[in-house]
Amino acid sequence: MFYIGIDLGTSAVKLLLMDSEGRIVNIVSREYPLYFPQPGWSEQKPEDWYAQTMEGIRELIQDVDKSQVAGISFGGQMHGLVILDKEDNVIRPAILWNDGRTTEETDYLNNVIGRDKLSRYTANIAFAGFTAPKILWVKNKEPENFARIAKIMLPKDYIAYRLTGVHCTDVSDASGMLLFDVKNRKWSREMCDICGIDMSWLAKCYESYEKVATVLPAVAKELGIPETTVVAAGAGDNAAAAVGTGTVGDNMCNISLGTSGTIFISSSRFGVDKFNALHSFAHADGSYHLMGCMLSAASCNKWWMDDIIGTKDYAGEQKQIEKLGENHVFFLPYLMGERSPHNDPNARAVFIGMTMDTAREDMTQAVLEGVAFALRDSLEVARSLGIDLKRTKICGGGAKSPLWKKIIANVLNLKVDVIESEEGPAMGGAMLAAVACGEYKDVKEIAEKVVKIVDTVEPDPELAAKYEKRYAEFKQIYPACRPVFENLA
Repeated sequence: MFYIGIDLGTSAVKLLLMDSEGRIVNIVSREYPLYFPQPGWSEQKPEDWYAQTMEGIRELIQDVDKSQVAGISFGGQMHGLVILDKEDNVIRPAILWNDGRTTEETDYLNNVIGRDKLSRYTANIAFAGFTAPKILWVKNKEPENFARIAKIMLPKDYIAYRLTGVHCTDVSDASGMLLFDVKNRKWSREMCDICGIDMSWLAKCYESYEKVATVLPAVAKELGIPETTVVAAGAGDNAAAAVGTGTVGDNMCNISLGTSGTIFISSSRFGVDKFNALHSFAHADGSYHLMGCMLSAASCNKWWMDDIIGTKDYAGEQKQIEKLGENHVFFLPYLMGERSPHNDPNARAVFIGMTMDTAREDMTQAVLEGVAFALRDSLEVARSLGIDLKRTKICGGGAKSPLWKKIIANVLNLKVDVIESEEGPAMGGAMLAAVACGEYKDVKEIAEKVVKIVDTVEPDPELAAKYEKRYAEFKQIYPACRPVFENLA
């Protein structure tokens, strides 16, 4: 049998076809536009997601026996606001996870409603990218659109709805809305009351590996797949990536170097850090996880390479970098503001420390190191909770760089395990579909069967010590710049 994993990303949808043994049969990617109506705003059209997903599925399965397609599931960009009217038409473009327009609404939730109350209701505080502040923004700034709302959805769940006709979501993605009682894995009535949300607007919430429905007959006919094809709820991109990298069970870690960057720590126990610097979410394996999320990770390197120095030769630029741990240039990677651990939408990217002998490769190195240092910020919060990690897996586009993996291993002083497939959310989606179809009894079983470590990058004690000193210097830069960021905003 075949299983389709759909990774609904910010720049493209990636589709992966996996067989029953966990082997990847095919991978397809289809891009769609990203819109920036105003500085700091970020939107997409849900209809574009669906159109490219359907085209991608057709291409994905064109050379296999379509009658063997048994299941479909998802990993998807989190927090985005999709609102539908009573006819299930999209009311306005989706407001994405990296959109920064909700400063007033976030401040209202954190400072008027109060962080303690939010944490008690949802295990998290408000971040500008979360869904609840976006709903309040629509309520305050677009009341005519708010009045039309009949359903509130997350990005991947819109695709699931179009495939099945069912309004659904899953516990991991719902955890990032600030409307979900994470500890008890159910919607928070208190948060809905605070935001003026009718609970009927919210979809039924499933575990990530649960069957939602089978595909609609019209969809089955259009794609040439069986009407019995199961659609599973799927997961937010980071939880799906964790499944795809085998980061399930207790005290496991995965670092994702995609458009955004995350450090994801799975746990059998529910927990919240006292400063809410890390997100506390439900995991796709039925347990929980802590997550630090930075808004710009591999996108920092893409911006630097493509837009500033004007090259696509990423590997060639990195070959010039030789003196790790000795760079005098630092980079704050806050191109879109920052989430973990600063929760500051006004934060901005900064180069500091340049002198007349600063070279191009020093700047490139600073970008790679800046992302690693920012990941270390979140790791330090986890360590303050008594979490003692020795190793992490890694995935995402940035994980293809041997140099970046070496920097991360030494900045974080962790062994970095490289897995055979770095497909992350798409692989995780396919694995969740296989569990939903009964191919495997649970997420842990398929992870143990399918995920294979092929290499480990170990920290070098001497280099790790150098980076320890550099990290101590890096930590001083954001607090010094914060008042300037506030004034610029």
